[in-house]
Order: sequence, then C-alpha cells, then structure tokens
Amino acid sequence: MQSPIEDYALVSDLHTGALISRDGSVDWLCLPRFDSESVFAAMLGTPEHGRWLVAPSSAGAEVVERSYISSTFVLQTHWRTPEGEVLVTDFMPVTDRRANVVRRVQGLRGTVTVRQELEIRFGYGDIVPWVSQGTDDGVPVLLAIAGPDALLLRGPRLRASDHRHEGTFDVAEGDVVDLELVWYPSHREKPPARDVDDALDSTISYWRAWGASYVNDGEYADAVQRSLLVLRALTHEDTGGIVAAPTTSLPEQFGGSRNWDYRFCWLRDAALTLEAMMTHGYAEEALGWRNWLLRAVAGDPEDLQIMYGLAGERYLPERELDHLPGYADSAPVRVGNGAVKQYQADVVGEVMVALEKLRGHGTTEDSFSWPLQRALLGFAEKHLHDRDHGIWEMRGDQQYFTHSRVMMWAAFDCAVRAVRDHGLSGPQDRWTEIRDGLRAEIMERGFRADLNSFTQVYGGAEVDASLLQLPQVGFVEFDDPAMLGTVARIEQDLLNEQGLLLRYRTHNSDDGLEPGEHPFLACSFWLVEQYAHSGRLGEAKRLMDQLVGYSNELGLLSEEYDAESGRMAGNFPQAFSHLALVRAADALQMAGGEAGSHESMARE
Repeated sequence: MQSPIEDYALVSDLHTGALISRDGSVDWLCLPRFDSESVFAAMLGTPEHGRWLVAPSSAGAEVVERSYISSTFVLQTHWRTPEGEVLVTDFMPVTDRRANVVRRVQGLRGTVTVRQELEIRFGYGDIVPWVSQGTDDGVPVLLAIAGPDALLLRGPRLRASDHRHEGTFDVAEGDVVDLELVWYPSHREKPPARDVDDALDSTISYWRAWGASYVNDGEYADAVQRSLLVLRALTHEDTGGIVAAPTTSLPEQFGGSRNWDYRFCWLRDAALTLEAMMTHGYAEEALGWRNWLLRAVAGDPEDLQIMYGLAGERYLPERELDHLPGYADSAPVRVGNGAVKQYQADVVGEVMVALEKLRGHGTTEDSFSWPLQRALLGFAEKHLHDRDHGIWEMRGDQQYFTHSRVMMWAAFDCAVRAVRDHGLSGPQDRWTEIRDGLRAEIMERGFRADLNSFTQVYGGAEVDASLLQLPQVGFVEFDDPAMLGTVARIEQDLLNEQGLLLRYRTHNSDDGLEPGEHPFLACSFWLVEQYAHSGRLGEAKRLMDQLVGYSNELGLLSEEYDAESGRMAGNFPQAFSHLALVRAADALQMAGGEAGSHESMARE
C-alpha cells in the first residue's frame, strides 16, 4: 500500500524531482527530466515497480522530525530506534549538472542498523535492468543498464534477491555513510564519484541564495517563500519551462479515473508564475519564463497549444499504462495528456495579462516578443466566435465558457493598453471595438440578471469557481454588485461542508467523465483573494489559515484536498496551488495595510 500523498517530500535538481516517503522510500523519480520515463514508480503501484528504501531496520524505528534545511530543498529526517538515532539527509545536487540523488546517513547516538532496498525499474516500472556489482576506487558500486539508460549506485554492497537488491549497514555515533545514485546514458563512461561534502554545501548555498531574494515579514511569509521555492524547484534550469507537478496520475478521486499527467508546461501556469515571480522581486526568473513562453508558442499561430514539453515539445500523446494499478487503485495510469489538442480560449488572455504586467515592471518588448503577441491576438480574433473546452479542460462538448470569454476580453484590453500606455504599434481602434463587443456580449449572455450572477456557460444556470478570476483581470470590481451576487451563488452551490470550494458541480456539468472529485485548492485561495478585496477580511484570514494548514509538514500542497478524511488528492506538489497561495497572501497583506511595495493584484 502506498504512503499517503501528504507523507511525501520533494527534492529537486532543477531538471527533475524525487518524491521520498516519510518511511524513507524514493517512490517516484523520472530521469533525467521531469517528463522522462520513471526509474522508481512504486507510488503508482508496488515496490516491484521500483523504489529505493533507506531506513533503520529496527521494528521500533520512528521519525522524530522531518524538515528541509531552511530555505532549501535539502531534506533531513531524524530517526530514533531502541538502539540509537541517525540523521538521513536527502538531496539532489544542483550545481554539477548530472542527474543524481544523494542520501547521507549520520550516526547521532548508539549504533543503528540501516536497511537498504533497491528495485530499479526503467520504463515506468516495466523494464527490469541487467545488474552487475563491482568496485570503483575501492568503493562498492552497483550498475544497472537497460537500453539507453544506466544507473550507478555507490555505497555499501548489496545482495541480489528476487530481482531486487538489499542489504544492511551499521552506523555508529559520529559515522557518516554516503550513498549516491547517478543516471547517465548507457553508451557513455560511468561518471566519477562526487565529493558529497562539496555537493551538499553548494546545494544548500544555491537554495539559500535564491530564497534570500524574497524579503517579506507578512503573516504568511514562510508559506509564500516555500511556495516560491516550489515554483523554482519545478522549473527546468535550462529551458525555463515549469511543470504543473512532478507527478502523473495521482487521483482527483480515489479509485476513480480522473488521473492526469501534469509533467508538462501549461501556458496558463507559466503566465501566472511569471506574475508571482516579478511581484516578489525575481525579475531574472520572470524574464526567463517569458522567453520560454515566447519560444514555445513561436510558429504558425494556428498551431498554438495550451501546453508544451519542458523545451517546448509539441507532441505529447496520451496513453495508458495497464501494468500499473495506480495510486490507491485509481486507474488508468496515464502518461502524456490528451488535452494538448484542446482549444482553450482563455490561454491567450492569460499570456497577454502576464506580459502586460511585465511591461508595467519596466521590461521592454523586443523585435521578437511584441510581433509574436500581435500574432497571438490575430489568432484570438480569428477564433473569436469559437466555442472551447474551458479552463478545466472539459472532455465533453465545446461551449461558450464565461471565464474563457472574459479572458479573451482581457487579451484585447491588454492590447489596447500596450498601444495606448506603452507606445507599441497595433490597430488600437479595432482591438478596442473587439474588446468592447466582448464586454457587451458577456454581460448579455454570461450574466443572469434574474440570478444576479455570472454563469459557467452562456445560457446556463450553473456557476464555476473560475468566475472568481473576473475581478482579478479587471473585468469587474471585486465589490461590484454583479460580482458579489456571483460570489453568493458560488458559496451556495460550490462550498462543501468543510468550507472548501469545488471547481464546479460535476454532477451538473458535461465534462465527459463520471462525476465526483475533491475541492481544487487554488479555487479556495481565489475565494480568499475575493474576500480580502471586498471587505470580508476576517473570513479571508480564517479560510487562508485553513488552507495553509493543509500543507504538509514541509510546506507542500497538493492539487486537491479531501477535508473529510484529511487526505491530499491529485498531483503533488502542485504549482497551481502554490501560485494561488502567493496571490491570496498578497491580497491579505494589502487588505491589512501591510502591502508596502507590493502592487495590487487587481488591475487598475
């Protein structure tokens, strides 16, 4: 049985990330990139699908404390056993540009026997490698090869047992035992041993230097800093692409089929990340994300996608892995994402809003970036009257989603501002006409006067949590009567018994799937923002405290949360949840008069 999602920790080298359970098992790791095939997939199956366990062998062993070294992704787990205590330090070096995981075991008291179990399974748990053992400069090494992939483990010698390797070693007080697992292309020479002390020091220094750029003494400063660190950890160092999560197929409904691959880069997420980073002083990172975004969408605008691979790859076909039973028997396990072919009309708006904010921070457009934005506007104009699948990637029929139409309005509003306020070239009169026409249409077809509410789709009566983004892009004010009426409907229809917000009522929406899912955390953070900006500060803070409380002990958030049973659900850690946390904290800080230099997240 897999560990609860909330019991996992992330370590990252800015190329990929490993998920390590509270009991010391690396249960998910894709090498060398986030979107590569996994070498450990026990999180979606059983240990036989690949894992790497390092933990005391005593039946009485317990975790005393588990935490990151401050402002880093270096994980430390303090174990206590009847025989003594050890400290396990797990990290992925970020400075040597090779794909490796280091696990250091230090003796703190007494003598502790530590058990190691290694089951390497390439190809998402499906390929058993050829394994041999030997020595390298007197250190035991284990080499596993299958096709193009090779893994080399340096550390205490293991013994083979039924297609896995296991062993024990003793750690006395003051002892240090290092284990390093490194991936490399099998046709190359094996990489040399790494100085673990140097790797650890440089990794800690990197993360602390990066985190030091964030300065804030607000009430939620720690949660915001950890969220920004998560966004950095999910970013590919070379390309600037940010994955939505490092995992695939962690279920939105336990035992259900709402299981998706999030190891790709959504334009929407990239745009929102750009906003979060520049708001908090990470100008270089914001510019890097802008450049990734522009490279990814470069080409014929008609080929625009909602998501891309880490380097801008466009071919992301979805397939099912029948050999994996799934987390909590939630099948199917999917790799790739079929939503890549969907038309989601809000995406151009998300991109244009973010790039307008970047201009507001003083970034100038160049001969590549503004013409490309004009091409995106041309694409939006060409598809002005097309239905779409919406922000939630509905797999039912395309419709006119009110949120999508508002984001199209925002795209052309930004275009008008670019010409009017920043002196860029473009047909301002035509863009103004399109923008104003969209506003009139939305108010006529997307707002029900008899319900005093915007609706999920034109002509419908259902509401959708994405409507909370309307004031975020300036379509209405947060305290506009139409928005307050919409919030009242959202509270009535989408708040569950625990006070968390559903995206929409799956029983009443044609999303192409069986109904049922847990609350999407980003939506509840949007509600915090709405409360804060509309004078409901007490309610905003209470909900914010509740949501931040759903972070695990390491400050990580999942996609969704089952408050009834106290379990995380969905892919983990989820960039969208952490992005929304940052926005909500900013809104609360501004509403409480603590904002200082922060800009308003509502557009003036």
